[in-house]
Amino acid sequence: MDIYNLTTVTQFILIGLSDLPEVRYPLFVVFAIIYQVTLVGNGAIVLAIGTEKKLHTPMYYFLVNLSLLDIFCPSATVPKMLENLLTKHHSISFLGCALQLYFLVALAGTEVFLLAVMAYDRYVAICFPLRYMLIMTKVRCVQLTAGMWAAGFLNSLLHTVSTFRLSFCKSNRVNQYYCDIPPVVALSCSSTYVAEMLVLVVGGILGISAFLATFISYIYIISTILKIQSVEGKHKAFSTCASHLLVVCLFYGTAIFTYIRPSSSPHSPARDRLISMVYGVITPMLNPMIYSLKNMEVKEALRKLLCPRACLQSL
Repeated sequence: MDIYNLTTVTQFILIGLSDLPEVRYPLFVVFAIIYQVTLVGNGAIVLAIGTEKKLHTPMYYFLVNLSLLDIFCPSATVPKMLENLLTKHHSISFLGCALQLYFLVALAGTEVFLLAVMAYDRYVAICFPLRYMLIMTKVRCVQLTAGMWAAGFLNSLLHTVSTFRLSFCKSNRVNQYYCDIPPVVALSCSSTYVAEMLVLVVGGILGISAFLATFISYIYIISTILKIQSVEGKHKAFSTCASHLLVVCLFYGTAIFTYIRPSSSPHSPARDRLISMVYGVITPMLNPMIYSLKNMEVKEALRKLLCPRACLQSL
Protein backbone atom coordinates (compact mmCIF):
# COMPACT_ATOMS: atom_id res chain seq x y z
CA MET A 1 0.00 0.00 0.00
CA ASP A 2 1.04 3.62 -0.45
CA ILE A 3 0.88 6.37 2.16
CA TYR A 4 0.16 9.84 0.83
CA ASN A 5 -0.48 13.41 1.90
CA LEU A 6 0.19 14.16 5.57
CA THR A 7 0.38 10.61 6.83
CA THR A 8 3.73 9.80 8.41
CA VAL A 9 5.47 6.70 7.06
CA THR A 10 5.97 4.06 9.76
CA GLN A 11 7.02 1.27 7.43
CA PHE A 12 8.32 0.81 3.91
CA ILE A 13 7.39 -1.65 1.17
CA LEU A 14 10.36 -3.27 -0.56
CA ILE A 15 9.26 -3.83 -4.14
CA GLY A 16 12.00 -6.35 -4.89
CA LEU A 17 10.96 -8.51 -7.84
CA SER A 18 7.25 -8.51 -7.05
CA ASP A 19 6.47 -7.42 -10.61
CA LEU A 20 8.07 -10.63 -11.94
CA PRO A 21 6.00 -13.22 -10.00
CA GLU A 22 6.79 -16.06 -12.40
CA VAL A 23 10.46 -16.11 -11.35
CA ARG A 24 10.07 -15.58 -7.59
CA TYR A 25 10.42 -19.21 -6.53
CA PRO A 26 13.29 -20.10 -8.90
CA LEU A 27 15.09 -16.96 -7.70
CA PHE A 28 14.53 -17.96 -4.07
CA VAL A 29 16.20 -21.34 -4.67
CA VAL A 30 19.10 -19.81 -6.64
CA PHE A 31 19.89 -17.04 -4.15
CA ALA A 32 19.39 -19.28 -1.12
CA ILE A 33 22.05 -21.64 -2.53
CA ILE A 34 24.36 -18.73 -3.41
CA TYR A 35 23.99 -17.29 0.09
CA GLN A 36 24.83 -20.64 1.70
CA VAL A 37 27.88 -21.04 -0.56
CA THR A 38 28.96 -17.51 0.38
CA LEU A 39 28.73 -18.22 4.11
CA VAL A 40 30.51 -21.57 3.86
CA GLY A 41 33.23 -20.33 1.48
CA ASN A 42 34.13 -17.22 3.43
CA GLY A 43 33.80 -19.02 6.75
CA ALA A 44 36.23 -21.68 5.52
CA ILE A 45 38.75 -18.98 4.53
CA VAL A 46 38.55 -17.45 8.03
CA LEU A 47 38.95 -20.84 9.75
CA ALA A 48 41.77 -21.96 7.44
CA ILE A 49 43.82 -18.82 8.03
CA GLY A 50 43.06 -18.83 11.75
CA THR A 51 44.27 -22.41 12.20
CA GLU A 52 47.36 -22.19 9.95
CA LYS A 53 50.15 -20.37 11.82
CA LYS A 54 52.27 -19.71 8.73
CA LEU A 55 49.39 -17.63 7.32
CA HIS A 56 49.42 -15.25 10.30
CA THR A 57 50.89 -12.45 8.16
CA PRO A 58 49.56 -8.98 7.23
CA MET A 59 48.27 -10.11 3.80
CA TYR A 60 46.17 -12.93 5.26
CA TYR A 61 45.12 -10.81 8.22
CA PHE A 62 43.50 -8.41 5.75
CA LEU A 63 42.05 -11.35 3.80
CA VAL A 64 40.25 -12.48 6.97
CA ASN A 65 38.70 -9.01 7.19
CA LEU A 66 37.59 -9.28 3.55
CA SER A 67 35.98 -12.66 4.20
CA LEU A 68 34.18 -11.30 7.27
CA LEU A 69 32.85 -8.39 5.21
CA ASP A 70 31.72 -10.83 2.51
CA ILE A 71 29.75 -12.66 5.20
CA PHE A 72 28.25 -9.59 6.87
CA CYS A 73 27.40 -7.56 3.75
CA PRO A 74 24.99 -10.01 2.05
CA SER A 75 23.63 -10.94 5.49
CA ALA A 76 22.31 -7.37 5.79
CA THR A 77 20.03 -7.83 2.76
CA VAL A 78 19.70 -11.43 1.58
CA PRO A 79 17.60 -12.92 4.46
CA LYS A 80 14.96 -10.20 4.03
CA MET A 81 15.12 -10.60 0.25
CA LEU A 82 14.52 -14.36 0.54
CA GLU A 83 11.59 -13.74 2.89
CA ASN A 84 10.07 -11.29 0.42
CA LEU A 85 10.46 -13.74 -2.47
CA LEU A 86 8.39 -16.30 -0.54
CA THR A 87 5.70 -14.06 0.95
CA LYS A 88 3.32 -11.40 -0.31
CA HIS A 89 4.12 -9.09 2.62
CA HIS A 90 7.19 -7.06 1.61
CA SER A 91 7.10 -4.56 4.44
CA ILE A 92 9.99 -3.45 6.63
CA SER A 93 9.64 -1.17 9.64
CA PHE A 94 11.03 2.38 9.63
CA LEU A 95 13.70 1.38 12.17
CA GLY A 96 14.43 -1.84 10.33
CA CYS A 97 14.96 0.07 7.09
CA ALA A 98 17.28 2.56 8.83
CA LEU A 99 19.34 -0.24 10.39
CA GLN A 100 19.56 -2.14 7.11
CA LEU A 101 20.72 0.96 5.26
CA TYR A 102 23.23 1.80 8.00
CA PHE A 103 24.90 -1.60 8.06
CA LEU A 104 24.83 -2.01 4.29
CA VAL A 105 26.48 1.35 3.60
CA ALA A 106 28.94 0.83 6.49
CA LEU A 107 30.03 -2.61 5.32
CA ALA A 108 30.25 -1.64 1.65
CA GLY A 109 32.26 1.47 2.54
CA THR A 110 34.58 -0.54 4.78
CA GLU A 111 35.23 -2.95 1.91
CA VAL A 112 36.23 -0.06 -0.37
CA PHE A 113 38.75 1.10 2.26
CA LEU A 114 39.93 -2.49 2.84
CA LEU A 115 40.72 -3.00 -0.85
CA ALA A 116 42.86 0.16 -0.71
CA VAL A 117 44.66 -1.10 2.42
CA MET A 118 45.27 -4.49 0.80
CA ALA A 119 46.67 -2.76 -2.30
CA TYR A 120 49.01 -0.73 -0.07
CA ASP A 121 50.12 -3.94 1.64
CA ARG A 122 51.01 -5.52 -1.73
CA TYR A 123 52.75 -2.28 -2.79
CA VAL A 124 55.02 -2.41 0.27
CA ALA A 125 55.65 -6.15 -0.16
CA ILE A 126 56.68 -5.88 -3.82
CA CYS A 127 58.30 -2.44 -3.95
CA PHE A 128 60.05 -2.58 -0.54
CA PRO A 129 60.46 -6.31 0.23
CA LEU A 130 63.42 -5.84 2.61
CA ARG A 131 61.53 -3.28 4.69
CA TYR A 132 58.15 -5.02 4.54
CA MET A 133 58.16 -6.47 8.06
CA LEU A 134 59.43 -3.16 9.47
CA ILE A 135 56.62 -1.20 7.79
CA MET A 136 53.71 -3.66 8.10
CA THR A 137 54.06 -4.37 11.82
CA LYS A 138 51.24 -5.82 13.92
CA VAL A 139 50.56 -2.38 15.37
CA ARG A 140 50.38 -0.82 11.88
CA CYS A 141 48.01 -3.56 10.69
CA VAL A 142 45.72 -3.05 13.68
CA GLN A 143 45.77 0.73 13.14
CA LEU A 144 44.88 0.36 9.45
CA THR A 145 42.12 -2.13 10.25
CA ALA A 146 40.62 0.00 13.03
CA GLY A 147 40.81 3.07 10.80
CA MET A 148 39.01 1.50 7.85
CA TRP A 149 36.21 -0.01 10.00
CA ALA A 150 35.76 3.28 11.89
CA ALA A 151 35.73 5.29 8.65
CA GLY A 152 33.16 2.96 7.08
CA PHE A 153 30.77 3.04 10.04
CA LEU A 154 31.14 6.79 10.78
CA ASN A 155 30.58 7.61 7.11
CA SER A 156 27.46 5.43 7.13
CA LEU A 157 26.18 7.05 10.33
CA LEU A 158 26.41 10.47 8.66
CA HIS A 159 24.45 9.30 5.61
CA THR A 160 21.87 7.35 7.62
CA VAL A 161 21.08 10.27 9.92
CA SER A 162 20.82 12.73 7.00
CA THR A 163 18.55 10.31 5.09
CA PHE A 164 16.11 9.45 7.88
CA ARG A 165 15.83 13.01 9.16
CA LEU A 166 13.84 13.69 5.98
CA SER A 167 10.05 13.78 6.00
CA PHE A 168 8.36 10.85 4.26
CA CYS A 169 4.74 11.49 3.35
CA LYS A 170 4.41 10.76 -0.37
CA SER A 171 4.86 7.03 -0.80
CA ASN A 172 6.38 4.16 1.15
CA ARG A 173 7.28 1.95 -1.83
CA VAL A 174 11.07 1.52 -2.03
CA ASN A 175 12.06 0.75 -5.61
CA GLN A 176 14.66 -1.83 -4.58
CA TYR A 177 14.84 -5.16 -2.70
CA TYR A 178 16.67 -3.48 0.21
CA CYS A 179 16.84 -0.02 1.78
CA ASP A 180 19.48 2.06 0.01
CA ILE A 181 20.10 5.80 0.04
CA PRO A 182 18.87 6.77 -3.48
CA PRO A 183 15.51 4.90 -3.44
CA VAL A 184 14.74 6.00 0.16
CA VAL A 185 15.67 9.65 -0.46
CA ALA A 186 13.45 9.58 -3.57
CA LEU A 187 10.42 9.04 -1.27
CA SER A 188 10.99 12.23 0.73
CA CYS A 189 8.50 15.09 0.55
CA SER A 190 11.00 17.56 2.08
CA SER A 191 14.17 19.05 0.63
CA THR A 192 16.76 16.38 -0.13
CA TYR A 193 19.56 18.82 -1.01
CA VAL A 194 21.67 18.20 2.13
CA ALA A 195 21.36 14.40 1.95
CA GLU A 196 22.22 14.36 -1.75
CA MET A 197 25.17 16.72 -1.32
CA LEU A 198 26.55 14.59 1.53
CA VAL A 199 26.47 11.53 -0.72
CA LEU A 200 28.04 13.48 -3.56
CA VAL A 201 30.74 15.29 -1.56
CA VAL A 202 31.61 13.06 1.42
CA GLY A 203 30.94 9.76 -0.32
CA GLY A 204 32.65 11.00 -3.47
CA ILE A 205 35.79 12.19 -1.68
CA LEU A 206 36.17 9.02 0.38
CA GLY A 207 35.32 6.68 -2.49
CA ILE A 208 37.55 8.40 -5.03
CA SER A 209 40.41 8.63 -2.51
CA ALA A 210 40.21 4.88 -1.81
CA PHE A 211 40.03 4.10 -5.52
CA LEU A 212 43.01 6.32 -6.31
CA ALA A 213 45.03 4.74 -3.49
CA THR A 214 44.30 1.31 -4.96
CA PHE A 215 44.96 2.43 -8.54
CA ILE A 216 48.24 4.22 -7.75
CA SER A 217 49.48 1.30 -5.64
CA TYR A 218 49.02 -1.03 -8.61
CA ILE A 219 50.73 1.38 -10.98
CA TYR A 220 53.83 1.19 -8.77
CA ILE A 221 53.43 -2.58 -8.35
CA ILE A 222 53.22 -3.24 -12.09
CA SER A 223 56.09 -0.84 -12.76
CA THR A 224 58.28 -2.68 -10.21
CA ILE A 225 57.35 -6.12 -11.58
CA LEU A 226 58.24 -5.06 -15.15
CA LYS A 227 61.72 -4.04 -13.96
CA ILE A 228 62.46 -7.54 -12.66
CA GLN A 229 64.84 -9.28 -15.07
CA SER A 230 63.95 -12.96 -14.67
CA VAL A 231 60.66 -14.44 -15.82
CA GLU A 232 60.51 -16.54 -12.66
CA GLY A 233 60.95 -13.42 -10.51
CA LYS A 234 58.17 -11.61 -12.37
CA HIS A 235 55.85 -14.60 -11.99
CA LYS A 236 56.59 -14.92 -8.26
CA ALA A 237 56.02 -11.19 -7.65
CA PHE A 238 52.81 -11.10 -9.66
CA SER A 239 51.45 -14.24 -7.98
CA THR A 240 51.50 -12.47 -4.60
CA CYS A 241 48.99 -9.85 -5.78
CA ALA A 242 47.09 -11.62 -8.59
CA SER A 243 44.19 -12.73 -6.36
CA HIS A 244 43.73 -9.27 -4.86
CA LEU A 245 43.90 -7.64 -8.31
CA LEU A 246 41.14 -9.96 -9.55
CA VAL A 247 38.99 -9.11 -6.51
CA VAL A 248 39.54 -5.37 -7.10
CA CYS A 249 38.59 -5.68 -10.79
CA LEU A 250 35.50 -7.73 -9.88
CA PHE A 251 34.39 -5.29 -7.18
CA TYR A 252 34.81 -2.07 -9.17
CA GLY A 253 33.75 -3.64 -12.45
CA THR A 254 30.41 -4.88 -11.13
CA ALA A 255 29.88 -1.64 -9.18
CA ILE A 256 30.40 0.47 -12.32
CA PHE A 257 28.12 -1.80 -14.34
CA THR A 258 25.44 -1.59 -11.64
CA TYR A 259 25.49 2.12 -10.80
CA ILE A 260 27.07 3.92 -13.77
CA ARG A 261 24.99 3.20 -16.83
CA PRO A 262 23.38 5.55 -19.35
CA SER A 263 19.81 6.61 -18.73
CA SER A 264 18.94 5.31 -22.19
CA SER A 265 19.69 1.75 -21.01
CA PRO A 266 16.90 -0.60 -22.19
CA HIS A 267 16.70 -2.44 -18.84
CA SER A 268 13.39 -2.33 -17.00
CA PRO A 269 13.32 -1.35 -13.30
CA ALA A 270 12.83 -5.03 -12.39
CA ARG A 271 15.88 -6.07 -14.39
CA ASP A 272 17.86 -3.22 -12.84
CA ARG A 273 17.00 -4.61 -9.41
CA LEU A 274 18.01 -8.08 -10.56
CA ILE A 275 21.41 -6.74 -11.70
CA SER A 276 21.81 -5.02 -8.32
CA MET A 277 20.92 -8.31 -6.65
CA VAL A 278 23.62 -10.12 -8.63
CA TYR A 279 26.17 -7.43 -7.68
CA GLY A 280 25.35 -7.65 -3.98
CA VAL A 281 25.21 -11.44 -3.77
CA ILE A 282 27.49 -12.93 -6.45
CA THR A 283 30.65 -10.93 -5.72
CA PRO A 284 30.97 -12.04 -2.04
CA MET A 285 30.54 -15.65 -3.20
CA LEU A 286 33.31 -15.41 -5.82
CA ASN A 287 35.99 -13.81 -3.60
CA PRO A 288 36.85 -16.97 -1.59
CA MET A 289 36.88 -18.97 -4.83
CA ILE A 290 39.40 -16.57 -6.35
CA TYR A 291 41.72 -16.79 -3.34
CA SER A 292 41.40 -20.57 -2.98
CA LEU A 293 42.09 -21.16 -6.68
CA LYS A 294 44.84 -18.58 -7.20
CA ASN A 295 46.69 -18.77 -3.89
CA MET A 296 48.55 -22.02 -3.18
CA GLU A 297 49.02 -21.25 0.54
CA VAL A 298 45.28 -20.69 1.05
CA LYS A 299 44.53 -23.80 -1.02
CA GLU A 300 46.84 -25.87 1.15
CA ALA A 301 45.34 -24.46 4.37
CA LEU A 302 41.82 -25.24 3.13
CA ARG A 303 42.92 -28.78 2.23
CA LYS A 304 44.26 -29.29 5.76
CA LEU A 305 41.04 -27.89 7.23
CA LEU A 306 38.63 -29.90 5.10
CA CYS A 307 40.57 -33.15 4.70
CA PRO A 308 41.03 -35.43 7.75
CA ARG A 309 44.57 -35.98 8.99
CA ALA A 310 44.42 -39.61 7.92
CA CYS A 311 43.56 -38.47 4.40
CA LEU A 312 46.57 -36.13 4.37
CA GLN A 313 48.88 -38.91 5.52
CA SER A 314 47.73 -41.16 2.71
CA LEU A 315 48.51 -38.54 0.05
